[in-house]
Amino acid sequence: MPPSTPSPTPRPAARSLVLGVLGGIASGKSRVAELLAGARGRVIDADRCAAAVLASPAVVERIRAHFGEEAVGPDGRPDRAVLAARVFADPGERRRLEGWIHPPVRDMIFAELAEARSRGASPVVLDVPLLLENDEHHHLVAECDALVFVDSDLADRDRRAVASRGWETGEVARREATQIPLEEKRRRADHVLTNRGSLEELERSARELLRVLVPQSDG
Repeated sequence: MPPSTPSPTPRPAARSLVLGVLGGIASGKSRVAELLAGARGRVIDADRCAAAVLASPAVVERIRAHFGEEAVGPDGRPDRAVLAARVFADPGERRRLEGWIHPPVRDMIFAELAEARSRGASPVVLDVPLLLENDEHHHLVAECDALVFVDSDLADRDRRAVASRGWETGEVARREATQIPLEEKRRRADHVLTNRGSLEELERSARELLRVLVPQSDG
């Protein structure tokens, strides 16, 4: 009987590249996350996770009990404008609300990250607005292979927030005053993408960065 042919050794699955996106409010972080992930990667959007947690029955009831009926809209969902006015004026109230929201959001992010890795998605891009600020609680920075800072002027970001979010002029600077300074975020980043021009320029910069991060990438 001829000797059996040995089965080929299975090749290990490629390790997912994980990127964290940093930057100021309305700097274009979400757009950059989409560009970096591309068709083969995955964006994990912390704002989407937070919205789901905020609208969950348990959190809605906590909000109603603590902040009052005016903090819940007629559709039964928390009124984000009312909550923002309350929590950004009082650090204690902000910490209270974050204590209700952040732990389940962290669990959702890690579950999505594990699922993306199991499917071999790459790059996996973490679009987490307070990635550095809350790292002592969620420890997501250690999951990242590289951090990318999106650089955009305050005046442009303020205009975007007014146009797309309905914020008052100056609200971006007011909220960022409670966060890690942008220069510190930029210093801690491994790469910087400048968002001061057209969308085409931003797309080109993202493709160039991908060629550095993933040499075989065609963008």
